[in-house]
Amino acid sequence: MSGGKGQEAQTKHERLMQYIQQLEIGTKLSVRTMAEELDVSEGTAYKAIKEAESTGLVSTKERIGTVRIQRKNRESLDRLTFGEVVDIVQGELYGGAAGLEKTLHKFVIGAMELDAMVRYIDAGSLLIVGNRLGAHRCALEQGAGVLITGGFGTSDDVKRLADERGLPIISSRHDTFTVASMINRAMFDRLIRQKIMLVEDIVTYSRPVETMRLGETKADYVALASRVGGTRFPVLDERGRVIGIMTAKDAEGAADSQPVERLMTRSPITAAPNIPIASAAHTMAAEGIDLLPIVDKNRKLLAALSRSEVLEAMRYAGKQKESGETFDELIGAGFVKKEGEQGGQWLYEGRITPQMSGTFGTISEGVLVTLMNQAARGLIRELGKRDYVIESMTTYFVRPVQLESVVVIQPSLLEMSRKSAKLEIELKDPGGLAAKALLTAQLIDPY
Repeated sequence: MSGGKGQEAQTKHERLMQYIQQLEIGTKLSVRTMAEELDVSEGTAYKAIKEAESTGLVSTKERIGTVRIQRKNRESLDRLTFGEVVDIVQGELYGGAAGLEKTLHKFVIGAMELDAMVRYIDAGSLLIVGNRLGAHRCALEQGAGVLITGGFGTSDDVKRLADERGLPIISSRHDTFTVASMINRAMFDRLIRQKIMLVEDIVTYSRPVETMRLGETKADYVALASRVGGTRFPVLDERGRVIGIMTAKDAEGAADSQPVERLMTRSPITAAPNIPIASAAHTMAAEGIDLLPIVDKNRKLLAALSRSEVLEAMRYAGKQKESGETFDELIGAGFVKKEGEQGGQWLYEGRITPQMSGTFGTISEGVLVTLMNQAARGLIRELGKRDYVIESMTTYFVRPVQLESVVVIQPSLLEMSRKSAKLEIELKDPGGLAAKALLTAQLIDPY
């Protein structure tokens, strides 16, 4: 009986999600309206709206309500919406709430005469300007949003124009330079995130996953394994949630009539779609698994990731050029690899810049560790064609390294197996040995 109720609830939920997906972009929706139109309880409608919000189908904003929006693709994550700008600059919205989900492609600082400013303002841009009513009105007429700095407001007719055009007009207490820096930083961070390969970038949600259900037996497992050629299958409950994994080891020695719920491994290892591929590779290598179920926050199965797919993704990522935009990459940007005097011995040489300084005017210990870690990564990539995740790193700081010093980092491989590596890393400045580290790493499969 409970299974029948669960199936009914699932059908209602799917019907609600389909209803939301079919709404036109910009349509407002409410729990009460959905409940009345689809003849479901308000609680069921509320759950559907919350799931739609988590998957990017709708957005709920203060003073606006819940609105059907265009789901943002990974490719467009570097584009900020006006609503996100409000949060970034800690601003207050004066008008144009209907346009908060619109994206901006550039921002313009209004530090010039109005006639000159018009040439730079176009639809989809954001004008950052102070207490200049004429500039506010001009920007809205050109199809641009407005960000007023210094905590100033605007006139009622400009607010009405913003509402009519569906273009946000925002006020922030920060000055023009500060808000421009804040927005630029946010856009810069998004560009970095865009380059990080996630699980959702490589899985195919439309491809069916071979699974087992509660109530099936070992005989069903054997038949499935024989048909598809696999040995590891997620076990789902009546709502499609992953509650176990059935493997050949679980089935070994059991009677054909034994139900899978008595044989399967419970609380299986799963992953969310928004984790980096490197994290998934680490999990699969550490646990020795060939199939990783991808689930949502309710553990409902979305897709499955195979070891071969992860290796292919890691192989692709390993060929990409360094972006030089993260802190780690900026720290190591000035270091070059050189061959040691004895041959076959790799050294990394570079200069300690003022940006690497710590509290007392010498190199930061954190920067030192980063440099030694990067040298170790370079050696493992060179010798084993692999990448790694650190299991432990013990560092000894012999003496402070002065700024502007030219240092040499020498990683030495102590041992390497299929799954792990151990290295010794020395950092020397003109005065001799300055730091030393022993690093143990878990290797990710070859790329």
